[in-house]
Amino acid sequence: MNPIRRALAGAILATCTLPLLPLHAADKTYGTHGMALFGGREGLYASHLPMFHAPHDYQLILQVHIADPATDAALRQRLDGKDALWTIDPEKFELSTLAPDAKTPRKEFKADLVQGHFERGGSTQYKAAKVVIDKVLVFRQLDDKPGNASMSRYMQIGSGAQRFLVKEIDSRPDFDHIVSYTAAPGAPTASVQVRKWGMKAAGNDALAQALKANMAALGGTIYFETEDLK
Repeated sequence: MNPIRRALAGAILATCTLPLLPLHAADKTYGTHGMALFGGREGLYASHLPMFHAPHDYQLILQVHIADPATDAALRQRLDGKDALWTIDPEKFELSTLAPDAKTPRKEFKADLVQGHFERGGSTQYKAAKVVIDKVLVFRQLDDKPGNASMSRYMQIGSGAQRFLVKEIDSRPDFDHIVSYTAAPGAPTASVQVRKWGMKAAGNDALAQALKANMAALGGTIYFETEDLK
């Protein structure tokens, strides 16, 4: 092989061994964005598992459905009325594409749907499912400066009988907390506040009092995490 052909072959080989990169320049929110998955027949929701550093420094809650009708129906039935943790292990993408003002909003993504925590021994139940984004319910960047809050604000997700209370991440350190809630007909949908006791999750008694609901209406904890929010 002459020197020119040898150089050309070397250049082609080097190009073939380069790592695959996104087709466009990814911003600092690019990564694998695991999410807690919860809901049931009245709705499916995904809550990003946040941290106080990029690319995960956003609290994000989505209303979603699974593109395949059979998988969607089976998943809703399995989640319905259950407090067990499920998570989403998605393909890599930029979280910024889910912002309300994104120039090209992401409408869907592929993900493994995992019973349990996808990074802590969970079991994949549905592989490479297409998750369709119906609505972005919450999108807010977290403040990484240390601080303390005297009250915790819990957002109500869902407007029918089947609802969920998701704590707003308000200070550092903090905790992520999702609780199931069965609302009475016509119950208010506004967020509620309870006194915050350090890194302890709000009790069902305090949440019921804030909601002006019977304590029996509060279900179990779906997700509680402190380590990721130190």
